[in-house]
Amino acid sequence: MKDKKDKLTLRQLEIFLNVVKEGHLTNVAKAMGLSQSAISMAIKELEKILGNPLFDRINKKLVLNEMGRAFEKEVTPILKKINDIEYEFKNTANKGMVRVGASTTIVDYLMPPIICSYMNNYPEVKVALKEGNTKRIVDLIKEGELDVGFIEGVINDADIIKSIIGIDELVVVTTDESLSEECFIDTIQDKKWVLREEGSGTREVFLDYVKDKTDHINIFLELGHTESIKSLLMNHQCVTCISKIAVTSEIEEKKLIQVPL
Repeated sequence: MKDKKDKLTLRQLEIFLNVVKEGHLTNVAKAMGLSQSAISMAIKELEKILGNPLFDRINKKLVLNEMGRAFEKEVTPILKKINDIEYEFKNTANKGMVRVGASTTIVDYLMPPIICSYMNNYPEVKVALKEGNTKRIVDLIKEGELDVGFIEGVINDADIIKSIIGIDELVVVTTDESLSEECFIDTIQDKKWVLREEGSGTREVFLDYVKDKTDHINIFLELGHTESIKSLLMNHQCVTCISKIAVTSEIEEKKLIQVPL
């Protein structure tokens, strides 16, 4: 059985190719952060294992002989392949696919520039974006269908790792000019309210907020998309509670009235 010292090592091959490139042990030692004696010893051990000298010394420079040239031809692609494998596996975090879920408002108003910026920074990563309400996104994460989710609602599930990354503001808006003065929720509870569907974080936060102030909200219609609610409000004197991000421009342009509560 051969001793372990009789086997080639990657370090020896790296030193060999560096000596081929530089021709001088001192240059190789400096480049690799080793002593000149360590480089010399590695070459001697390599030649001993192979049973043949690989270099001729010409004018204080190491030059490949015929055996050395043949050995270099075999070794070079092997080292390149090993380096490629190392690079590939060290950079797996910057490749592949990330599955992202987000609630409707976030998808419509926040995610596009964020995803574009991410993909510019990590061009080899593909992003699969799925839209859904808060409950749906949480369920998909628990089922292993999503890697990360961005939601507006409050979740208390111990199985979900969560972190607050921003604060949103909910506002009550309408086209009904009679509601432009300050009012209380119990005075407008019988208005025609258009809310998001059950499972929506916006809906849950709003209803949780008003439950101590009124025992009744006249839910006229439930819709699954923020843009649909906005479109309905433009043509009917309904009322909704919605993310301010979604209606900032409409409020500024006086297309919608923010109800002061």
